[in-house]
Amino acid sequence: MSRPGPAARSERRRPDGEGLRTGLGRATGVLATLVAVAATVIAVVLALHIAFVVFSANQANPIVHRVNDWAHGLAWEFRDMFTPKDRRVAVLVDYGIAAVVYLIAGRIVAGLIRRIR
Repeated sequence: MSRPGPAARSERRRPDGEGLRTGLGRATGVLATLVAVAATVIAVVLALHIAFVVFSANQANPIVHRVNDWAHGLAWEFRDMFTPKDRRVAVLVDYGIAAVVYLIAGRIVAGLIRRIR
């Protein structure tokens, strides 16, 4: 395989910065996708916690225990926002609001990142 000469290499470099914009566009696209996926994964963890509480999952199960621990940390200020008498309703509302906020915030941030070009 032969290496291209100097003329061929200079054709690949775009003096107008188009290559840089293309690279930046790819990087921002990847970053935006990562933000959206992270927000979705967090919302899924919160939804699993809601399901485990509402349907009285076995708290001794390691999967249930781990998901509940993660959800507790991810719900931060949304925990105990409302205090109905039924704990299941409280978890449904509080963690449900947290999941929706993560989804909306993740989509907004991803959209803003995609606008960087």
